[in-house]
This record gives sequence, C-alpha cells and structure tokens, in this order.
Amino acid sequence: MARFRYAGRDKKGSTKGIMNATSKRDALQKLKERGVRTSMIEEIPETLLTKDISIGSPVKLQHMVIYLRQFATLLKAGVSVVDSTRILAEQTESKALKKALLDIEQELVEGNPLSAAAARHKKIFTPMFINMMKAGEASGSMDETLERLAVHFEKQHNTRQKIVGAMTYPAVIAFIAIGVVIFLLVSVVPTFVQMFADFGGELPAITRFVLGASEFMQRFWWLVIILIVGVMVGIAVARNNKVSKYYLDYFILRLPIFGKLLRKASIARMSRTLSSLFTSSVPILQALQIVENVVENEVMAKVIRESRLSLESGQSLTRPMKGHWAFPPLVTQMIAIGEETGSLDAMLAKVADFYEKEVENGTDQLKSLIEPLMIVVLAALVGTIVTAIMVPMFEIFNQIN
Repeated sequence: MARFRYAGRDKKGSTKGIMNATSKRDALQKLKERGVRTSMIEEIPETLLTKDISIGSPVKLQHMVIYLRQFATLLKAGVSVVDSTRILAEQTESKALKKALLDIEQELVEGNPLSAAAARHKKIFTPMFINMMKAGEASGSMDETLERLAVHFEKQHNTRQKIVGAMTYPAVIAFIAIGVVIFLLVSVVPTFVQMFADFGGELPAITRFVLGASEFMQRFWWLVIILIVGVMVGIAVARNNKVSKYYLDYFILRLPIFGKLLRKASIARMSRTLSSLFTSSVPILQALQIVENVVENEVMAKVIRESRLSLESGQSLTRPMKGHWAFPPLVTQMIAIGEETGSLDAMLAKVADFYEKEVENGTDQLKSLIEPLMIVVLAALVGTIVTAIMVPMFEIFNQIN
C-alpha cells in the first residue's frame, strides 16, 4: 500500500490531501468515486518514519500454511482467484496478511497476475512463493502449486520448531544459572566477608576465588552488562555482513553437538526448497539462486552459489559439494543419481525426508541429554559457591569447640 498526495476540485471547491492506494491508477479511481477532479497526484516516497518496520516476515508460518491450503481448496472448488483472495482476506487471523490480500485483490481486479501482485509484498511472500506462482500460472496448475507450497512451509515450520525447542531449554537453564550465580555473588557471599575477616586465618583457595569473584561483580557489574550487550550487538552486526556472517555460520556449524544438528536442518531446508521449486518447473538456475537466499546459512549459500556457477559452465551440480565438510556423501550421491536419471526433484525430496527425520530424532536425544547435564552444571556452580562459604565456617566452628 502506497501513499499519494493529491490536489483537485470537488463540489465544495478546491481540495487536497493524502490517501492510501495500491497504485496511482487505484488512487485516481478512488478520487473519481468521491467526485474529485484531480489536477495533481504524486506518490509520497517512503521514509524511516512512514514505512513499516519489521524483523523477518510479519506473517507466522502457520498462518501462511492455512492460507495456502484454503486457497488451494477454493480453487479446486471452482472459485475464482479474485473471489478466493477476498474470502481469505476476510477470514485470516493475520492482520499483515489480511492487508496484503486486500491489496492483491485490487491488483487482480485491475488484471494483474497473482505472482506480480504478490511481488509487491516481499516481506510476506518469499521469492520462492512468487516464482512457484509464476510457474503455476503458466502451467494452469495453481491449486497443485499451492498444495505443494503448503506442504513445504508446514515441513519447514516443523523442522524450525524442533530446532527452537532444542535450543530453548538450555538457553533458559543457562539464563537461570547465570541469574542464580549473580544473586549469590552480589547478595549472599558479601554477608560472610566480615565473618571471614574476623576469623583471621588463611582462607581456602576456593573461598578466596569466590570472594574475589563477588568483589569483582559488585564493583564491575556494569562491565558484565556492557559485555553481554556488546556480544549481542556484535552478533547482530555480523549477521548483516556476508563476510562476517560466513565465519559466524562456520563457527556455529562446527560446534560439537548443536553444529551437527543445525547442519542437518540446513540440508533439509535446502533439499526441500529445491525439490519444491523443481517440481513446480522453476528453471534450475533460478531455483538455485532462490535457495541461496533462503537457506539462512552463508556457508551453505556459498556452496550453492558455486554449484550454480558450475552448472552455468556446463559441469555437474554436485562438483562443489563433493568433499565439502558441510555436505555428507549421502547428499551428493543422491543428487548425482537424480541428475543422471532425470529425477532430481524426487531425490531431493528423499534427502529432505531423511534429514528432517534426523533432526527430529536428534532434537529428542538432545533434550534427554541436556536436561541432566544442565542440572549438573547448575548444581556444580551453586555447589562451588556454597562449598566456598561452608569450608571456612566449619573451621571456625572447630576452633570455637
């Protein structure tokens, strides 16, 4: 939705103002319906104060899946694309999707194709959606394309939820552990400092260490906060630069336990996306370019980019993947068989199914292993502080007795 500044005349005389419309043509039509004879109309450029600011897609994956499935059902029932879009705009729970669909309906009424109308809302409809819609429009199989997209987004959502679920538990426990340790060092340990000073004897090494940590935390707590914020800002900045993002993703994928799981999730995402695009007859070079942008991992994206260049030069798709540590032999062998037999979409779907199952099993195992491990770590941290306090206290009691 764009904003337009206009001037003209109506029944009351001269008039001017600002209005929202999907296009200049739409704005003129709306003004005509109001009885305004337009003498000037121009689009107002977006600024930081007027444009919508959002991180990632403003539409949840589950809302997108529901929209795609319902859209496919309506088309199969013989409902037109325009009517289907209007019906779905009225019943969707997502405000962002509702607004986009209302704009798309107006574009469709003006005779524009769905793919072109959706391309105006890039924050909601991905390049994959737009290109698959183009292919569906050309082949006359939009209902099948929508079902395929729904399955794709559903599987992507399930895989992402598995990964988030596996990462959330240790993150929460780590946050609690840090909070407990800080509370003990700042509030509990200082109450024993004077007692140990009156004791006068030499304190055990573990007690001296904990007292030192407590003193540091009390004096330089602001430094700890700055450090945490700095790390978070640094990661955010690094992810916005291709070079630094590559090294950050490289580090993450090389992590002992989580790295292997995230690598499998990236392979599943890549394979599923490529399979969906190939099945919808999207050209292979264009499909690889789309996957390069949606894989969300610069290490994987670099290899996909090299694979696209390899194809452009007449070589095999798998040549850059072979021998690369991020791609297991199973992936390259299955893709190579798909290239030779002409069934690349089916082979990629099998690879995606396999690694989605691997992610599911891996997250379940990870949860069962992390729970006792994190409890042990938390107990060790708290136990160290408690031990540091109790050991000299026992010595004090022994001297008293």
